[in-house]
Order: sequence, then structure tokens, then C-alpha cells
Amino acid sequence: MLCRTANDLYWVSRSIERAENTARLIDVTLRIAMLPERLDRGKAEAAPWRRALEALGGAEDFVQRYGIIDADGVLRHLLLSPDNPASIYSCLRDARENARAQRVAITSEMYEDLNTSWLEMRSLNATRMRRDGVNSILEWVKNRSASFRGVTIGTLGRGESYRFLQLGAFIERADWAIRLLDITGSDGGLPGTNPETAGDARDAVQYFQWSALLQSLSAFETYRRLYRESVSPAGVAELMLLQDGNPRSLQTCTNTLHAVLRALAGGDGSEVVRRAGALSALTRYARIDEIIAGGLEAWLQDAMARLARLGEEIHRQFMLAVEQPPAPAAIAQSQIPPHAQ
Repeated sequence: MLCRTANDLYWVSRSIERAENTARLIDVTLRIAMLPERLDRGKAEAAPWRRALEALGGAEDFVQRYGIIDADGVLRHLLLSPDNPASIYSCLRDARENARAQRVAITSEMYEDLNTSWLEMRSLNATRMRRDGVNSILEWVKNRSASFRGVTIGTLGRGESYRFLQLGAFIERADWAIRLLDITGSDGGLPGTNPETAGDARDAVQYFQWSALLQSLSAFETYRRLYRESVSPAGVAELMLLQDGNPRSLQTCTNTLHAVLRALAGGDGSEVVRRAGALSALTRYARIDEIIAGGLEAWLQDAMARLARLGEEIHRQFMLAVEQPPAPAAIAQSQIPPHAQ
């Protein structure tokens, strides 16, 4: 397969997956922003929205452009802005353009599905967002992503095109499994931290935050099925990182990436397969109690760094003839490496 074709297909699926996960980021931020101020340790109302921007490496740029962080401004920026490369608008636009360039490598149903999503996205504006409600738009984004995934599974042959689409989707999903966990626990909710809030108030905040994350990931029922205990930071961390029964967990993503790369590379001899195998082993044999004892934040940083290096190696191995797109500015507070676009 030509490097350009591989690159375009890889970014079709990464862009669609990114649009869906940005919708899930907005969803969990909306839920956390509903916390009463007395339970949220007196933080400003804009704090959850600042954290959402920091997750995408865009807080400083947003302040420079708009001067102040507020819910309405961030919602427009993440949903509708054509100037924001991480917005849902930009993701659906880029997915459709990359697919149009490679129409011979995908099915007509796949392209029509992406084209429909893009045309509907173009009709969205701030007035319609206020009229229909943000939640309905977020559900639409998630449904469009699921539609493209279903059409791909149902119509595309299991050749190289399918595998490069898998690569893009699962490396992006793995990135977000770490990123969303870090976002939700960044203010003291991660296991092993020492938040200032104590007692019942802290427990209420943590339960609400982690339940909100599970609901935004459509994983609340999965958690209840796999865990008998009440929602806890350690349980959610295990579900998102190490639980192969969760289709969006880091372990599920890394296992899939390893299998797909072995098929593309024709065995275990290449560096890209070695990196994928090492990352898969990291999640397959880890234990959540040992991770927490050693520091969950440090573990997340290491996993994200490994994932970033794997992405670079995928580009070097299969797409070297195509210029690597630049990454946004680094995230100052969390140190979690930013997306590449």
C-alpha cells in the first residue's frame, strides 16, 4: 500500500475516534461542572472547562484568543470552531477530506456515511446548539462515530485498508483512555493523592466525578457487572486501564494494536511490533494495587510516553514518505503528551 493511502486511512479513523472522544470529554466536563460549589472545594465555575482545554493542549491559546474561559466559549471552541484543529467540526471535516482522497481504498457506503456526518456538522451553529441542547448534539456525534464504525465492519474487506483504519482508531482510543482518567482525577481524585477535602464531602465528590466519567464512556453498566463494590477511583482506574472486559480500556486497545501491527509487519521482527508488544505486556500483566503503590500519575505518564513513541514508530515504519503533522502545544499542568493532528 502507498504511504499516502496508509496515512490518509489512519487519520480518517483517528479523526472520527477523536471527535467521539471529544464529545465524551465535553460530556464528563458538563457533569462535573454541575457539582455544587460547596462540594467542589470552592473552585471557580470555569475550572472544569479550563481542565478540558488543558487536556487538548489549548488553554493558553484559548485565553489569548478570547480572554476568559467560560462554559459557552469552550463549548463553541470544542464543538464548532473551524480554527481549532481539535474541535469536533475540524475532526469530521478532516475525516471526510482524507476519505475523499482515498475513495478507491474504502467502500462507497463508508464515504457516504462520512459525507453525511460532515454535511450535518456544517449545519450546526451556536443558535442550534442552544435550541437543541448540547447533550443532544453530543449524542449525535457519538452515534455518527458508531455508524461509521458499523459500516466499516460490515462492508470493508479485511485487508490492509481495514488494518490501517484499526490502527488509527485504537491508538486514538488508547490515548483517550489515559487522558480522560487523568482529567477526572487531576484535582485530587486519583488514588494515592491527598485532597484537601475530607470525610463525607470528599467521598461525595469522588463518587460523583467517577460515576460521571463512567457514564460519559457508556461504561457504568460494565463497571456494575464486573465490580460488586461502589464506584471508587481504584476500580475505575482498573476498568479503564487493565480490564479486557471493557472495549475502551487501555489493555483492549494495546492488545489490538499489537495484533494489527504483527499482521501488517508480517511477524515480530520489526521495531514497531516490539514497541507494541511491550506496551501490550505492560497493561496485560500489571496489577492496579501495584500501580497505585508506585504512583498512578507516574504510571500514566509512562504509558502515554510509550504510546506516543509507538505512534511515531508507526509513522516511520509505514508513512515515512508523508510529512508528519505537527502536534499542538504541550500541556503545561498535566504533562500528558498532546495529540498529533
